[in-house]
Amino acid sequence: MKLTLAEPRFLKDSISIISELVNEANFKITKESIELVAMDPANVAMVIFKLLSTSFIEYDVPEDTTLAVNLTNLKQVLRRAKANDMVTLEIGQDNKLNVILKSGTKRTFSLPIIDIEEREQKIPDLNFPVVVNMPPSKFNDAVEDVDIVGESLSLTAEKEKLIVSAEGDTSKAKVEIPSDDETKVILEGEEKIKAKYSIEYLKKMISASKIAPNLAVKFNKDYPLKLEYVAVDRLSMSFILAPRVEND
Repeated sequence: MKLTLAEPRFLKDSISIISELVNEANFKITKESIELVAMDPANVAMVIFKLLSTSFIEYDVPEDTTLAVNLTNLKQVLRRAKANDMVTLEIGQDNKLNVILKSGTKRTFSLPIIDIEEREQKIPDLNFPVVVNMPPSKFNDAVEDVDIVGESLSLTAEKEKLIVSAEGDTSKAKVEIPSDDETKVILEGEEKIKAKYSIEYLKKMISASKIAPNLAVKFNKDYPLKLEYVAVDRLSMSFILAPRVEND
């Protein structure tokens, strides 16, 4: 197996984001992509990642391979990659993952491939009456605005807008995002749907805005949230987040 990237940021930023939620993970490497599906240790959030072979200038995968690595270690190595570095991943003869950074110099880091006692994570089959397609920056700003006053936020979908709001002990914040040329709010069935989620987790997830220009926000009342980030012909990164259910 030998994989070479001319733009290290796709892998570098992706691993940095995933490592905020997951410590160790299994990567499935196929002829089409590198894939990862993992739950955070608290079983509150899932990350689904796919880096397509079209992102690489060299993609030699003779057979499907699964390997597990410590993401903190991998992140530390990839942090050493400069913007003009070529990044190569290969499995060495000592059965370690070699990460080679090459520009003016050639730097090789060998990381242990680890065993993870874990059953295969299944992606839940979810149906959403609300889908909001929007620029990631708009959603980022809304999350960061309401983070000032609360630990959790509410998403409310109406026919022509998405409302992001939060309440603290004495303060409230509300951001209204209208449906327009940039933002499309698709709402099926009901006139209004509202759900509540952890801001702490959302702040980790919205970092994916730096690797993908397209975002779909999907949710339902007292139901998981799904954030789908896509960079066409490059990668996709999705997150599923358990709701904060309010007791009446």
